[in-house]
Amino acid sequence: MEIDLEKENLEITRRYKQMLKNTYQVISTEDKKLIRKAFEIAKEAHKEQRRKSGEPYIYHPIEVANIVANEIGLGALSIASALLHDVVEDTHYTLDDIEKLFGKEIAKIINGLTKIAIINDSDISIQSENYRKLLLTLSEDFRVILIKIADRLHNMRTLESMKPEKQLKIASETTFIYAPLAHRMGLYNIKSELEDLSLKYTETESYSYIVQSLKESEEERNQYIKEFTQTISKRLDEENFNYVIKGRPKSINSIFRKIKKQGIPFDEIYDKFAIRIIYKSDFKNEKFLAWKIYSIVTDEFIPNPSRLRDWITQPRSTGYESLHTTVIGPGKKWVEVQIRSERMDEMAEKGIAAHYKYKEGFNVEDNQIEKWIVQVRELLETLQNSNSKDLIDNFKLDLYHKEIFIFTPKGELKVLPNGSTSLDFAYSVHSNVGDTCLGAKVNGKLVPLSYKLQSGDQVEIITSSQQKPKPDWLEFVVTSRAKTRIKNSLNAEKRKISEDGKEILLRKFRHLKISPSENEINNIQKFFKEQTSQDLFYHVAIGKIDSKELKRYAESKSVINTILNRFKRTTNVQKSTPKPEEYENKNFDMLVFGDNEETLSYNFGQCCNPIPGDSVFGFVSINQGIKIHKQDCPNAISMRANYDYRVIKAKWIDSKNHQFIVNITINGIDRFGLLNDITKIVTDMLHLNIKAFNISSNDGIFEGKVTLEVTNKTLLNKLFDKLKAIDGVIKVSRD
Repeated sequence: MEIDLEKENLEITRRYKQMLKNTYQVISTEDKKLIRKAFEIAKEAHKEQRRKSGEPYIYHPIEVANIVANEIGLGALSIASALLHDVVEDTHYTLDDIEKLFGKEIAKIINGLTKIAIINDSDISIQSENYRKLLLTLSEDFRVILIKIADRLHNMRTLESMKPEKQLKIASETTFIYAPLAHRMGLYNIKSELEDLSLKYTETESYSYIVQSLKESEEERNQYIKEFTQTISKRLDEENFNYVIKGRPKSINSIFRKIKKQGIPFDEIYDKFAIRIIYKSDFKNEKFLAWKIYSIVTDEFIPNPSRLRDWITQPRSTGYESLHTTVIGPGKKWVEVQIRSERMDEMAEKGIAAHYKYKEGFNVEDNQIEKWIVQVRELLETLQNSNSKDLIDNFKLDLYHKEIFIFTPKGELKVLPNGSTSLDFAYSVHSNVGDTCLGAKVNGKLVPLSYKLQSGDQVEIITSSQQKPKPDWLEFVVTSRAKTRIKNSLNAEKRKISEDGKEILLRKFRHLKISPSENEINNIQKFFKEQTSQDLFYHVAIGKIDSKELKRYAESKSVINTILNRFKRTTNVQKSTPKPEEYENKNFDMLVFGDNEETLSYNFGQCCNPIPGDSVFGFVSINQGIKIHKQDCPNAISMRANYDYRVIKAKWIDSKNHQFIVNITINGIDRFGLLNDITKIVTDMLHLNIKAFNISSNDGIFEGKVTLEVTNKTLLNKLFDKLKAIDGVIKVSRD
């Protein structure tokens, strides 16, 4: 196909001008010169490159710059950096070139973006290390994170041109990393779009079903919003409010989560959309007017008291401010109503960019996002020597948590994740306070370290210089700050004990006539299946590996025992691992792996219990070979995001001669003969073997737990259809 270069150049110019036209911030003449210069350099640098879709590569930097300029709302430096974000990584330009052309600040941002480029070390988690680099840039310049989020958003919008495996990997990484980061930076629209686009590739059927259902119900939904709006508008007009009312459906991902969590179809979800009332106000009267509008809404419609959320008096840690209530609207339907000023709405739409726009005008000094960035920097400092997985486990705790508000004895307010304990509070005050914490007084009453705090509690910490962190503390703290500090303290103590253990082991070596060497330490470490040499020394020090155990190791070094062990291992392997021919002859080759459809040994993941017919993938574990997981396994997103290089394609090719254990739950209305009807279908009609059957009835409602053997998913689906047709059965689900 011949490329029309003139037409492409016109389109490039059009997109560039459209981007400049839509900037959130005011762009000066000097700003425009800077952006134009960046555009020309990027256009020249990428002129020979094309995307997977066949489009000119320069489309991508322009669209990323458009997201940065309009949807996130950053200024000229960030827009220029967005245009240049791939130049150093993908073209002949160097970082020194960028610094000479654009100065140190843009070079610093480009350097941060280039650092995040995926590394190719197969021995570590690519995504985890990528994530670590992403977080480290927070201590340098948060604009790097925002531009990277914009980059990921445009990649997700154009993901259809990638291969299916690549789509799954990128979508999983987006759910795992970028959507939570967008949420934490206050970019709620972008966060929702990232989650929805990820769902399009990780749960394709569910995504299509919800999209189609929303489309079919759009006319009815718009009519309902119009009816609701007319009632409220009349009252707001009477009070001379300057306002707009918007109605919008909930995100596809939030509807999907409700369907999955509640086990109900689309039609039965009551809060599929929200009404947003946005009013004009000066900063001084914002709160007063919000509650006045709330009063008008609840005068007209009955509110649900348990669904009131006041994020104006106490904004969320992301900086989000709004007043939410859920009321019974026309037709007795529940409707969520969000009340916010124009400033609050901008803060919700643009996040951190809007905060800096309003900071000077309204003197907003106590910004939660800035506090969070400071906390991230502290966390990164304490975790600088830990591995990437530990960093993510700790960091992700702080991304999507619900919050509680706790007071110090002096009345100072602290925001903690829901579920935080008195010990978490102690560590939030200061690391040394946490390390020496004995207990706490909550509202004047003495409570233990593990006591879970509630919003509004006033907490006084009791300390002792004799106290020090204990391993069991890790079982009940929830904040990353507390977990990190406790682990660091315990590791320091462990290192000290391990040094003593090393001396003990060297003395034992001399007694057993073993020459001490690094190779010997490695051998004994493998013999006792210790993760590290420090673990080995530690267990020697505390007596877990004693003289008797060390003697066993010494004996294993003899030639005869080595030969015997080798013989045993060979025999075991031969017994446990059939040859490929045996699989074929006995029809055991139910799963094949990779593009070449190889037959490999595997085990089933206990987290999702797949059976033949399920859509599955293989995951290469460290100690247990290939584990088979369902595509919608609860851990699938995490595995693909953190260890995509260990995920392999798998598909079923035969299951006729194998039985699989499945647990199902049956719920419904109890009646005489119901149990007999269920067993007739399972055993008489479908000839399935029941391994266990427990049934309980309470006030006319029954729940049955059935464990049975099935050969494949087709038969299981048939069973579900038959059971659902029984009079009184309301729901059948697979555990």
